Amino acid sequence: MTHFLACLRRVVAPLALLGVATLLASVSPSPAYAIAPELIHDLALGENEEKVKAISALVASGDPQALPVLQSLLAGEVQTVGETTVLRVKEGIATDLATGAKVEPLPESRDDVVLNNRVRRELATAIAALQLEAPERATRFAAAHALQRGADEDILPVIQRALAKEQDAEIRTLLSLTQATLQLASTDKPTRLAAIHSLAESRDPNTKTLLLPLLEKRGADFVETDSDIRAEAELSLRAIEGRLSKGEMVGRVFSGISLGSILLLAALGLAITYGLMGVINMAHGELIMIGAYATYVVQNLFRAYLPGAFDFYLLAALPAAFAASAVAGMVMERTVIRFLYGRPLETLLATWGLSLILIQAVRTVFGAQNVQVENPAWMSGGVQLFSNVVLPYSRIVIIGFAAAVVALIALLLTRTRLGLFVRGVTQNRSMADALGVPTGRVDTYAFGLGSGIAGLAGCALSQIGNVGPDLGQSYIVDSFMVVVLGGVGQLAGTVYAAMGLGIANKFLEAWSGAVLAKIALLVFIIVFIQKRPQGLFAIKGRMADA
Repeated sequence: MTHFLACLRRVVAPLALLGVATLLASVSPSPAYAIAPELIHDLALGENEEKVKAISALVASGDPQALPVLQSLLAGEVQTVGETTVLRVKEGIATDLATGAKVEPLPESRDDVVLNNRVRRELATAIAALQLEAPERATRFAAAHALQRGADEDILPVIQRALAKEQDAEIRTLLSLTQATLQLASTDKPTRLAAIHSLAESRDPNTKTLLLPLLEKRGADFVETDSDIRAEAELSLRAIEGRLSKGEMVGRVFSGISLGSILLLAALGLAITYGLMGVINMAHGELIMIGAYATYVVQNLFRAYLPGAFDFYLLAALPAAFAASAVAGMVMERTVIRFLYGRPLETLLATWGLSLILIQAVRTVFGAQNVQVENPAWMSGGVQLFSNVVLPYSRIVIIGFAAAVVALIALLLTRTRLGLFVRGVTQNRSMADALGVPTGRVDTYAFGLGSGIAGLAGCALSQIGNVGPDLGQSYIVDSFMVVVLGGVGQLAGTVYAAMGLGIANKFLEAWSGAVLAKIALLVFIIVFIQKRPQGLFAIKGRMADA
């Protein structure tokens, strides 16, 4: 009997607890509508000042139902019936905000809640503050941005609560700046000093705009009267400026390397056709242009026939650009340049005429307007190294691509039969001919190689700038400057010259502007060549035959 009663207790007790819980749930207010009725009343029926206080109280409470209620109020979905009932009316369904009960039928005598501009601003700020708890990163980021424009000191506890939970570095930066902005406006001196001290650790350039007003003068007097506040602001400002200057330095070096890579790609082909073969090819820029237009054609073919593989069109554009420019270069060498070796002035004039022909041909086929070449998705965006420095993926890829091209050309010239023939013809043409080297064919292949590299440069340039008939004209002078400065016939000199000119140009631009930077570099190269005609490295080329 005792055993039977124990078993009965084990069965009945859980059922009894379940019944009690159900009864309590039926009589207790729904947790979804736990907002105090007086707050609901003030939000809908109170004066504007009461509405603002109710909004602040809802934000401070941290109630999860505060957000949908405030969003409904801002959206105009909250209506009143008489002086006591507040409804949320959405899609024809009315819900009593105080009890959560559905109201049927829908009352006919309903009044809209009137909100002035001040209440709307408070609502927008409160909604943004409550959205800092949202699980979606995009929602929290947008809310943090919104709070930068309209937060007040009442929101500080919410921001501090969000900062304690937030893991995203970018959102934390925004919230920290907003918190510091609010604390700087405080009347409490220790709070302001703590805010200024915390700003000294910031890596955001916008932080300076918070501290600079504390050091402003109006006439002979400072706007900020407290000397301790000014001293702390000056220390924090120096720390921030020192950190930002390091970022700017890194950014300038990267921009210089990026520009140097572009100059290197543009000049590398010229280093072969001019440096190794002694041909002044004024149509080299147009060979770059042909590579860029070949990339444009491949892009359009992928868009039309392989849209799903569009992000990989560059893999097909690279060989297409190389082949198109190489074929054009070999045709030029076979038909015109071959008969002008040893006559530099005639070669210059002839290739200049060829450049005009190529420009007009492209205008006839593609039109005179620039064409659009899109970056693949994986080349969009960048790496944020510092708060004031973003390294674009497109530039990073071009730097890596330029390094790969240099390595491949070095291997080709030093480890292949064609490279051996090119070097042999360059150093002593008659001896190479006597040993059975097909010098005429080597000239064609070498010129085609230099032209193909120009096509690769055009493919790379299409990813960072406009593609038009005059694309090559922007790089021909800079290419000759790089080759002459590096040393005629020296690929290593071309690399050093391109990188040196790129970095020097970016630092001079920051100091004197783009135009004066170009002039200064040109003057430097003229003086340098006067003092050292062979360039950075000794001359090697056809002149060695003399």
